[in-house]
Amino acid sequence: MECQDLKLDTDKELIDKGLEKEEQTCNLVPVWSPRNPLENSIDCREKSIVETINADQDAIAKIQYLSSEHGKLDKYLDNQEQDESLRKYLVAGVHWVSLLTEHVLSHPFLVLRWQCQVYNASKCYHLHPFTLLPCIVHLHRRQGLTTLWKGMGSCLLVRGMSCAIDDVISKLSSWPKELDSRTTLKRFGQHVLLKCVSIALVLPFHTVSLVKTVQSGIASDKTGLLDVLREGGARIFLWRSPQNTRMLPMWALIGPSISIGITKYLFNLLIHGVSTRMMQRRMLENRYENNSDNRLEHQNAETYAGLIAMLTTEVVFFPLETILHRLELQGTRTIIDNLDTGYSVVPVLTDYRGLLDCYRVTVISEGAAGLYKGFGAMILQFVAQVAIIKLAKWTADQIAAGILNRPTSRIVQTYNFDSLSCNKSSMTKSPSISSIDVELTSLGKYSLDE
Repeated sequence: MECQDLKLDTDKELIDKGLEKEEQTCNLVPVWSPRNPLENSIDCREKSIVETINADQDAIAKIQYLSSEHGKLDKYLDNQEQDESLRKYLVAGVHWVSLLTEHVLSHPFLVLRWQCQVYNASKCYHLHPFTLLPCIVHLHRRQGLTTLWKGMGSCLLVRGMSCAIDDVISKLSSWPKELDSRTTLKRFGQHVLLKCVSIALVLPFHTVSLVKTVQSGIASDKTGLLDVLREGGARIFLWRSPQNTRMLPMWALIGPSISIGITKYLFNLLIHGVSTRMMQRRMLENRYENNSDNRLEHQNAETYAGLIAMLTTEVVFFPLETILHRLELQGTRTIIDNLDTGYSVVPVLTDYRGLLDCYRVTVISEGAAGLYKGFGAMILQFVAQVAIIKLAKWTADQIAAGILNRPTSRIVQTYNFDSLSCNKSSMTKSPSISSIDVELTSLGKYSLDE
């Protein structure tokens, strides 16, 4: 009997362990158990529903992620096109501001400078800009705000004629109008010859433009562009000196004008090339230090290189320009403003026989500083040019920085799945996306917003 009881107890324990294993197996895998068929069926069906919903949620999350990423990419491409067009406008804007400053906004200082250069009897040389400020105030009070803008139309006309003549000669003779790194020595000589012909043809009109620029507005009549063309055309045929004036003939002016003009042009090319290389080297060194636009930096480098070349050339050739302007103005019976006081007008009376005679008489009667009369006006001119170009560059940099340094956008999408209650005990879900945080961010240059 004892053995039978012991055997029954052992069988009972084995049955209980088997039932526990079946119950645990049913909790993991929905299988049929003869222990409690209804409960096992409900649990397995609920788990199957949860797995199906989680799979659908995964698919929905992936689709929404891909659609949001596609929309972000489209927005990025649109922004890139807009940024590229805006950069082009910025580069063109800086270029046009530089041209406007050089040819239009600097004209009042050019008027002061030329008036000082041609007045041989002046007592005040205006070697620095501070002595010019009272004269400018007096001129504005006496003659109005437009007194320093006289002759601007004729100056622009002469510059336009020079470009047009270069273009016509280049097309007729196939001489190069511009130089580059691949220009041969022969082509360089043809280019220099083209510039010499252009300077000779423009010289009569430049002489008339000089007269219209320096003459006083209250002592002479206003002239138009047709008068400049007519008087310039008349001086082309003036190859001998008139009997009643001391005006020099054209053959006496062509030699000094071509020699000084072509030397000045070649010196400007040399300084521009050196300064451009220096700016490009500096731009390459700073390329990895900041996040600036390369195209805008290249345009700024070209602008500053041109400004440096022009400033250096004007300083070096200032005495020769003074002599040449006095020779061109001689015998034209021009009355200019007296910049010693700014209140009166004076005639220009000279009797030079040539370039060397003008240099000798100027140094003897006015000293070596007489060759630099009006140097303060040139200082004012370049200070104004640098200030305007700096302002334009700063504005363009601020706009470009606003484009390139946008704040990084974050897109967060959360998908929550409420837990399902299951009869008596809470079930543990299978691995699913209960909350998905999709964050479209990137670092450095790979950011979509950059």
